[in-house]
Amino acid sequence: MRDLFFDAMKSHEAEYIEIRYEESAATYIEYRGSRLEEISRTRNSGGSVRTLVKGGWGFVSFNYLEGLWDKVELAVKEARLASGDPLRLSLRDPIVETVEPQLGKDSAKVPLTTKKELMDEYNTIMLSSPRIQSSRVVYRDIRRKVIFANSQGCYIEQIKPDLAIRLTAVARDNSEIQQAGLSLGSTGDFSAIEGLHERVAEIARRAAALLSAPQVKGGEYTVILDPILAGVFVHEAFGHLSESDFVYQNEQLRNIMVLGSRFGGKHLNIIDDATIPNLRGSYKYDDEGVPSSKTYLIREGILVGRLHSRETAARMGEKPTGNARALSYLFSPIVRMSNTYIEPGDASLEEMLSEIKEGVYVKDWYGGTTSLEMFTFSAGEAYIIRQGRLAELLRSPVLSGNVFITLENIDAIGNDLEMNQGGGCGKAGQSPLPVSNGSPHIRIRHCVVGGR
Repeated sequence: MRDLFFDAMKSHEAEYIEIRYEESAATYIEYRGSRLEEISRTRNSGGSVRTLVKGGWGFVSFNYLEGLWDKVELAVKEARLASGDPLRLSLRDPIVETVEPQLGKDSAKVPLTTKKELMDEYNTIMLSSPRIQSSRVVYRDIRRKVIFANSQGCYIEQIKPDLAIRLTAVARDNSEIQQAGLSLGSTGDFSAIEGLHERVAEIARRAAALLSAPQVKGGEYTVILDPILAGVFVHEAFGHLSESDFVYQNEQLRNIMVLGSRFGGKHLNIIDDATIPNLRGSYKYDDEGVPSSKTYLIREGILVGRLHSRETAARMGEKPTGNARALSYLFSPIVRMSNTYIEPGDASLEEMLSEIKEGVYVKDWYGGTTSLEMFTFSAGEAYIIRQGRLAELLRSPVLSGNVFITLENIDAIGNDLEMNQGGGCGKAGQSPLPVSNGSPHIRIRHCVVGGR
């Protein structure tokens, strides 16, 4: 394979050429209520060529390796048509390596019947719970072998396994409907989703309890976010603003995301780190063959970094961070997060609660939207805080605001960092890309909470 790739890159008039080829095997199971909507095992293979000519990129994807030289030539011709502003990628020492994951219980070796039986058990627990009308179960695992080569001498083979589940219980009382969910994942370790029976029963109980829970009165509150919702906040509201293709292409964002700007107190540190072992957003090399790295985005409240591909780093005069990622061979690599989190502080949850006379404690999430610096998120679970203690359960509230003002209003950061392994990230049609996000508990003053 190596000789085939390097032979295909010879004798072309291009400044840079890369070839990616992958083979994948995936399992998918989905239930809606008691109905099994889909159960499938699929295999796929294919590749892509990307070329750079006078600042223009050409991209060609394919399913078969036959005629690879011609596919490279076609990508060169496309790049020639797209040529524009000059672009010189930094020279890198060629890397030749094979990367194998270290797994516990490899999901690729677990029989399909075992996977289905476990999802059956979880679904039965939800549907047999009082006041639960329906449910949704989604299970997905994939194992990808990705081969990367470029005209600068790199040749890297990586095995990239991934696994994720989403369980949702839907409760109903006449016209009132509420839901609660659980998202989990791993780097292909099936044991990470085993033994969840009590947690599944708990989400069913919570969905039923939400039917009679009151809504919080809308207004400004001191709010404590649990690690899951705080991780989603830092990923969605701030992390995407740190992806340099957004920054480079948007003048308004360039004027906001100026390195050296203060966005929070000295206790605030935000990091993206693909080098952490055994997280879904981790990898040794990105899809441009650049080594992964730990990148401080905010250090002691100051914006000190952003995430780069080789192209954005060259155009902005900064260093690549190893954050060029592609969902599959059908897509070009673009700048994406990996494992994004708020670094832990030294406060305990009890200490953060004790200083609040009236506030809201919010956990988990349903979804949300962002538009540049503005955000709106729906919490999955919430409780009123009275005189430093958690009180009654609330209907899931909505949090909204300006991300930069909100970062400034974080006045306490917990010592209990947790990483969320559920879900996936979407951008430019590439979804769900495996990522992780996390945080300790954080306390935010003057947070707008929507309610009755």
